Amino acid sequence: MPHPIPEPYDWDSSFEVFYAQLDEEHKGLFKGVFACEKDPGNGDKLADLAAKVKAHFDYEEGQMQKANYGEFEAHKPLHTDFLKTLAGLKVPLSADTIKYAKEWLVNHIKDTDFKYKGKL
Repeated sequence: MPHPIPEPYDWDSSFEVFYAQLDEEHKGLFKGVFACEKDPGNGDKLADLAAKVKAHFDYEEGQMQKANYGEFEAHKPLHTDFLKTLAGLKVPLSADTIKYAKEWLVNHIKDTDFKYKGKL
């Protein structure tokens, strides 16, 4: 079931995974999506978001691998697919694209990332 999308679009403690770096990175992803929403024609903001997402996924996947996290093989393709979607985007971003990014991030954290709480 989809989770509510916060408005304004900002990270709050309901998204906490209790790993400091991952929580900080998630906050940055929220800020990146919000920046794209506020200025959908700015290619630099889109590029910044894509770079933040890639760096976050690389770190998170590394943490999963170090911990021999059992759900890694199911989790990684979700990252790969989102990165492919981001790579295909062009500015100006449509309202539907922004909505997709907001929903994806919220639901990914709460439905997928929450599974690794206490396991990394």
